Amino acid sequence: MPRMNFHDRVSITVENHVAHVLLDRADKMNALDDAMFEAIIAAGRYLHNERGIRAVVLSGAGRSFCAGLDLSSMAKADRWAKDEESGGLTERTHGNANRPQQAAMVWRKLPMPVIAAIHGVCFGGGLQVASGADIRFIAPDARLAVMEVKWGLVPDMAGYALWRGNVRDDVLRELTYTHREFSGEDAVRFGFATHVSADPLADAMALAQDIASKSPTAVRGAKLLSNRTPDMSVDEVLMAESLAQHELMYSKNQIEAVRAGMEKRPAEFVDP
Repeated sequence: MPRMNFHDRVSITVENHVAHVLLDRADKMNALDDAMFEAIIAAGRYLHNERGIRAVVLSGAGRSFCAGLDLSSMAKADRWAKDEESGGLTERTHGNANRPQQAAMVWRKLPMPVIAAIHGVCFGGGLQVASGADIRFIAPDARLAVMEVKWGLVPDMAGYALWRGNVRDDVLRELTYTHREFSGEDAVRFGFATHVSADPLADAMALAQDIASKSPTAVRGAKLLSNRTPDMSVDEVLMAESLAQHELMYSKNQIEAVRAGMEKRPAEFVDP
């Protein structure tokens, strides 16, 4: 598949059912300006509607994953945020999210797993974009920060929703109040990342290929359960599991998974 480009800020290439999404503004350490917000959201929309994508890898070009908000665009962003006619930050322009929030939430909303590969700087909004992924590989010497208080703001790109259940509450409070930097190794210890890796992109791609070899309907069903169940009661969780399993049992992909396993051969799945 040829390389797809979105607003000259984000590119997508696809191979063997894995899409590689590249934040591609290396000269600015992939900082978030208007075009980058639009490009990230457009890339997510494209992947959501593209058949045959079973896993996504999200990475940054150049020497960093994402340096956060482009400070040169802050004045424009401030005008947009306070625009009473448009509703600004309080307007839900993308389902349950505004535009900046959707740049992080779009990865969690995708039906297939997303794996982030983090290196270099990952500050503020960049950290929240990475947090939208299901799984995160991170370089040990990566530099991270919950940066917003430094600029007199609070994290507001879905971070609080995405960190919930991963980052310990008191640790998140300290890092937010102080905006101090921490390393990739710290990020795993704190819950912001999953694995420390000497080569985050290579490890992310390897895991994505592994996931892509599994039943795409089962993997999507598992992601949906993972997204929905944290806000459910026990009774609701039990029913959600049963309903999801009912949809999968005796389906074409489920039967193929069993046959391939018994016959010790690679499975040939049908994409939803």
